[in-house]
Amino acid sequence: MDFEDIETVAVLGAGNMGHGIAEVAALAGYEVRMRDIKEEFVQDGYDNIEWSLNKLAEKDQLTAEEADAALDRVTPLVDIEEAVGDADVVIEAVPEKMEIKKDVYTDVEQHAPDEAVFATNTSSLSITELSAVTERPEQFCGMHFFNPPVRMQLVEVITGAHTSDETLDTIEALADDFGKSPVRVRKDSPGFIVNRILVPLMNEACWLVHDDVATIAEVDSTTKFDIGLPMGALELSDQVGNDVGLHVLEYMHETLGEAYDPCPLLEAKVEDEKLGKKTDEGFYDYENGGADIPRDQASEEIRNRLLAVMANETGKLLRNDVATVADIDEAVMLGGGFPEGPAKLADKAGLDTLIETLAEVYDRTEDERYELADGLANAAAEGGFYGGDDGDEVSYDTINVERLKGGVGHIELDRPHRMNTVSTEMLDELADAIDRLNEDDDVRSILLTGAGDRAFSAGADVQSAATNATTLDGVELSKTGQETFGKLEDSPMPVVAGIDGYTLGGGMELATAADMRVASE
Repeated sequence: MDFEDIETVAVLGAGNMGHGIAEVAALAGYEVRMRDIKEEFVQDGYDNIEWSLNKLAEKDQLTAEEADAALDRVTPLVDIEEAVGDADVVIEAVPEKMEIKKDVYTDVEQHAPDEAVFATNTSSLSITELSAVTERPEQFCGMHFFNPPVRMQLVEVITGAHTSDETLDTIEALADDFGKSPVRVRKDSPGFIVNRILVPLMNEACWLVHDDVATIAEVDSTTKFDIGLPMGALELSDQVGNDVGLHVLEYMHETLGEAYDPCPLLEAKVEDEKLGKKTDEGFYDYENGGADIPRDQASEEIRNRLLAVMANETGKLLRNDVATVADIDEAVMLGGGFPEGPAKLADKAGLDTLIETLAEVYDRTEDERYELADGLANAAAEGGFYGGDDGDEVSYDTINVERLKGGVGHIELDRPHRMNTVSTEMLDELADAIDRLNEDDDVRSILLTGAGDRAFSAGADVQSAATNATTLDGVELSKTGQETFGKLEDSPMPVVAGIDGYTLGGGMELATAADMRVASE
């Protein structure tokens, strides 16, 4: 099946993920057959799509006509033959149970066209094992969306042992046409990329509390306000669902070994039905204020433990050729909302420091999850996941700088997962890059753009600004911004801002500091 031939997409399952994927496909112009096992289930999914499309229209993210047209492209069905009989791609999004999914594919195989591609929206289960119940393992792959599919950009495209390159290329192209950012997972490994990082992170957070190393407040204060993640690790577990995290962890424990032993604290939460936000109680009580995380209880010990565990998992993924380091970081930033990926965070913390942390905890506990991964050891020997210094070449974390033909110095704001919002780090890097380009005799003009297709820059990074923020920090950020924008205004060469997407607040100030602005509709 070539991407250009895809017209009809069948989505199996009308729950949160299923109806979200169906909506995304319909918005992209595809005919969608959304199927569930009962009329009430599929109608509820259809109603949710209608509600979501109306909300998008209310927010002027699409017109009422476009919303109606997208809804018209969705056909709710119960009959499996009617749902998949003329489908070019079948995306399965039924409950995350191996036997349920296998039963679905046994039925689908009887009715789907021979050329149809099957894609499973599993978050951790084996693609190879699922494909074995079909007669087309080479036309079978993983297509893991993140919740909610309408908003989340990442789609992990996962190979099975027998998946053809053509199938992977087709599904990547489809995800791109859906307006998503596909990242290829090159080996069928439990948890793929994002869950392979996030689930051990949440488990380690539980172990820290269980072993009386830290309190819940200390763990989440460190995670959110020191490391800079969107929410605390235990708050994230509540958000995902403690039962969901435990289910993935149990599967990883079963398939990968003792390093993924679930923490008894997490097991107890699930046994007591304290599943997180969906039950109003988990690590936090959501009927009485929810996650009120203090800003001032961060700990270096906790920080190093959590970063070390994520770095170790990153090393395992690299060693097993599951993904490249750049793809790992991109996937975790897009799927987990990290300000930077686990590899870059580890490099900044210092791999030697993190390896020493693992060694100290392993000597004390002898737990397998602290055994040094070969991939992490190799990265340390090479000077970091991204290597050591390369002479005078400057590497930035929040921007990309390149010299184009014709003497153009191109600066790209590179935080698409946060709509290129402006942080203190970005301002510092922008100032340095502008100085370097101004001093380069081969550069005659500067072009400013934003990565991705959603925003040039959506203003100040509120999350980063909130980290240990004080009134003085806010004043300093504003001052730094004015100084950086002033460098653009004072540049002796023409500066052009190429705008494609939202340009708000500080992003608008940055754009107006350029001599010329060229914008798409």
